[in-house]
Amino acid sequence: MSENEQVSAGGHSRRSVLKAGGVTTAVLVTMDGVAAAAVRPAAADGVASPSPASTAEVTLRINGRRHPLTIEARVTLLDALRERLGLTGTKKGCDRGECGACTVLIEGERVKSCMTLAVMEDGREITTVEGLARGDDLHPVQDAFIRRDAFQCGFCTSGQIMSAVACIDEGHTRSDEEIREWMSGNLCRCGCYPNIVDAVRDAAKGAGR
Repeated sequence: MSENEQVSAGGHSRRSVLKAGGVTTAVLVTMDGVAAAAVRPAAADGVASPSPASTAEVTLRINGRRHPLTIEARVTLLDALRERLGLTGTKKGCDRGECGACTVLIEGERVKSCMTLAVMEDGREITTVEGLARGDDLHPVQDAFIRRDAFQCGFCTSGQIMSAVACIDEGHTRSDEEIREWMSGNLCRCGCYPNIVDAVRDAAKGAGR
């Protein structure tokens, strides 16, 4: 008996095992092909082409300037700011509305830009951290953050500053506890919270609150 025909203890020869394996593989490949054909979208000339994403014409009013854009309807305001307009001061942190690094002001109200679509903000006034300073003159909140050393790595700082501006404008700075409560939507992984509270309190006093 040849080597390929030697019978194992289970009664199977090497040749029969190899043949059975080949048949199984062929069946699986055939089934794979059928399944793939079943889910593959039909297209002209046998070439699949993805359906085009819907786009929209919008005008974003950012820091006093108008920016006409043609964008996909699914693009977030955060991605429009960073990817399309080069305004990278607004940071992408968690990208799900939890950390506050992407906070901007829309019509004076703080908004997490990763959680709103750019098309929803068409024509509304948007302020990012780039729009706070007036030339070389820093905004009082920016100045207070520097004086109070209210940042370390700096990644959350732009969102903290934008939230602090709104917090002061809303009048939620009557005590340190109130500041902490109304700034709680912005996370600082470096743990600079005491200095951030000091900075917000200082800026609020300078604003006459």
